[in-house]
Amino acid sequence: MKFVHKAALFAMSCLLVVGCSAGPGKETVKEKSSLKVMFYSEDWFYQQYGDLFAMKHPEIEIEVVSQQSIYSGENTDSVQAFKDLVEKEQPDILMLDTSNYETFASDGKLMELDPLIARDKYPTETIYPGLMDLLKEKGGGKLYGLSPTFSGTAIFYNADLFNKYGVELPHDGMTWQEIMDTARRFPTDGDEKTRVYGYGMEWSMSLSNMADSIASTEGLRSINPDTMKITLNTDSWKKAYKLAIDALDSNAIYTPKDGGFRGGSMEEYYQSQLFVMGRMAMTIGRPDNLQILKQARESMKDYKPFELGMVAGPVNPAEPDTTRDVYFGQIFGIRANSPNADAAWEFMKFINGDEYAKIKSRSMNNELMSRMGYSKEYDGHNLDVFYKLKPSPSNSYSGMEKIPSEFYGQYQPIVDRELALVKDKTKSISEALATIEAEGQVVLDKAVKDAEAKKNNPAEDKDSGEVGADTGEVSSGTVTITN
Repeated sequence: MKFVHKAALFAMSCLLVVGCSAGPGKETVKEKSSLKVMFYSEDWFYQQYGDLFAMKHPEIEIEVVSQQSIYSGENTDSVQAFKDLVEKEQPDILMLDTSNYETFASDGKLMELDPLIARDKYPTETIYPGLMDLLKEKGGGKLYGLSPTFSGTAIFYNADLFNKYGVELPHDGMTWQEIMDTARRFPTDGDEKTRVYGYGMEWSMSLSNMADSIASTEGLRSINPDTMKITLNTDSWKKAYKLAIDALDSNAIYTPKDGGFRGGSMEEYYQSQLFVMGRMAMTIGRPDNLQILKQARESMKDYKPFELGMVAGPVNPAEPDTTRDVYFGQIFGIRANSPNADAAWEFMKFINGDEYAKIKSRSMNNELMSRMGYSKEYDGHNLDVFYKLKPSPSNSYSGMEKIPSEFYGQYQPIVDRELALVKDKTKSISEALATIEAEGQVVLDKAVKDAEAKKNNPAEDKDSGEVGADTGEVSSGTVTITN
């Protein structure tokens, strides 16, 4: 069995290594080198990148720096914990998110990649247009990192429902106003367990999160982390909330009273997804939504498939050819002054290159390849829709790590209270936003002051608040949602 395994590995490596030959003396001997790579965990790294890279470059010995310690319960400041881990381990390759990519680039802690790309004539023309520009913009005009994959969104629609009710099919570049106007053209009557909806998401569409979705597309921010000021009482935000209020009042938007699926079997999970079950005309979907549709069709005995359509959007009417709904899974950069820069650059070239994209594009894995021409279709659906719009910087979360975590627990009740008054028609949206901004600013100022005091006197108070996030966990037989 060992011989068979080694033979298989050799065969696979021959597919990757140019000029590989079974004959003696035919392989180019390369100098041994080492590489220290930061990633979520060692096992995950080798599954995602390491095994394939090792076949291409067996001369490079890899050590993985796990990030697991950053997320342990002992750390209350993950941003500082990340910086401390980098300082301690000195990895050659850093795995970054959008926020710390900007920070490390501006602090001069990453190697500029443009000279290396020019030196090796490394092709970047077939990388999703705009991704390189986006990374350069976040790097202050220079390129300090590359991302092999990305995730985006599109407008998914049920063509059968559109045809049944005589509604014109969606088109590329729809705005939120157009989406909501289209949703209102579908009937709102019928039994709650069987009626159709014009639009919805897999979670409860509250007034707050619907307005946030609209605002995010249009580049609005409720808090400016640079000035630590709440900027909610503006005409643009009022317009976003007005659109959300009108949509919810129309009764054409799906708003599950229990907040959505909370746990159960896979079939119960699928049943809770109204778009999957053919009862929702439109939703905003990601590439992995295609997997869910396929799984439901294949696993549910009485499932009724429908004709699926996808168009690019939603868009900001002021920027109809761009999208802010593009997210980097991982951004990789080379640490400045790395002693293994050559090996690090070989790794960067491989995981962002054609060979890697060709192999990895065979599975969806919830993301798309940044290298174009490989993620072409899934389950018969063309994936070009995810590449149509040019990525534009989404500043919704940029710099938000500066906001003290204790702030949110005191701020959200103010938001919930005021929006409940708006929903009950006892307060106008202008009045509510003015109150949220004024009272929220008091809370934010205090949180910033307290955080600064703790920073200067760390022994005074070791406890720190945490911001919870919903996570979903899917297994073969059950689905569990935890808060």
